[in-house]
Amino acid sequence: MSDAPDRTPASAPTPLPAPLVPPPLVAVLGGGQLGRMLGLAGLPLGFRFRFLDPTPDAPARAVGPLVVGALGDEHALGETVRDATVVTFEWEGVPADAARFVERQHPMRPGPRALEVAQDRLLEKALFLALGIDVAAFAGVDDRAELDDAVESIGMPAVLKTRRGGYDGKGQQVLRSPRDVDDGWEALGGVPLILESLVPFSREVSVLAVRGLDGTTACYPLVENTHVDGILRVSRAPAPGLTPALQADGAAIAHRLLDELGYVGVLAVELFEHDGRLLANELAPRVHNSGHWTIEGAECSQFENHIRAILGMPLGSTEPRGPTAMVNCIGAVPTPGSLLAIPGVHLHDYAKVPRPGRKVGHITVTAPDSSTLDERLGRLRDVAPDLFTGVARAN
Repeated sequence: MSDAPDRTPASAPTPLPAPLVPPPLVAVLGGGQLGRMLGLAGLPLGFRFRFLDPTPDAPARAVGPLVVGALGDEHALGETVRDATVVTFEWEGVPADAARFVERQHPMRPGPRALEVAQDRLLEKALFLALGIDVAAFAGVDDRAELDDAVESIGMPAVLKTRRGGYDGKGQQVLRSPRDVDDGWEALGGVPLILESLVPFSREVSVLAVRGLDGTTACYPLVENTHVDGILRVSRAPAPGLTPALQADGAAIAHRLLDELGYVGVLAVELFEHDGRLLANELAPRVHNSGHWTIEGAECSQFENHIRAILGMPLGSTEPRGPTAMVNCIGAVPTPGSLLAIPGVHLHDYAKVPRPGRKVGHITVTAPDSSTLDERLGRLRDVAPDLFTGVARAN
């Protein structure tokens, strides 16, 4: 036997696995149903979510960790955005100061300016005017004398609104007579107000558009909205009778706002159609109730497009798949069985405690054509008439 050393090469060491890179984390200020639907859109793409909400049973808790705290609390904000790739919000009531606090350390998309504008109706209307967007006549009101001057200048009927706060018809009074002026001041006086001319519109519509990190924009078709007591009940997309000219006008309004605000994400603008033209009512710097139809009715939903935009990804198609309607469930969600027997019906239960006037879910109805959509909506009305309280049969 040879005494020579064994020179057989040793087998190569097994390479260590590459370190795992955690997927992007999206921190969302607000944990309501919009946050929940953002999470539902982003989870299949491999993203993680963390939410901040003052309510421990907030709907978004089902799709990501929930930090319970006030939306303006810096400690809770810090815990929510820790290690976040990007921060966004699902409600325009998030304090602008909170967004500025976050923006110092993390990408905040959209930015604080959009919140500031959306939270003050006078600033909002002034921005519309500055961008050449038509609005109803308006005037700021800080005291009773200014209210009398505004009524004399604008005339009646008019709507007196709080400049800040108010949602789903709250914080406003319609003025049709001198007595209404007294009652309106009694109800709302003491905070900054705005008086707006009451527009004799033919219908309410909204436009949703998305702007990417590189400035690319895309616009969904205009939607026709039916409100009852200030709460959205039914949306139809595309809006019946939508013309290319009206779509172009709505898209132009959205694009001006997106570019002016340096906006990233989905923006909604609520509009009045009057004498063939569009007047801006208000903007919502977030995914919007009138865009829920996009989950089943568009190539890429508003929720996925918002996530794509804020993470710097290519935008998805905003093309509709066919005529679609969205019906809000107000107060309670109907029993699913009878609903789901209708073709094209999709139920979304937000897992919220039922309460009068509360949005607790929505139903999307899809169809290959408008007449079939009308037929399916009629069947839905028959099995769940409470969904259509106050809504004309045409919807």
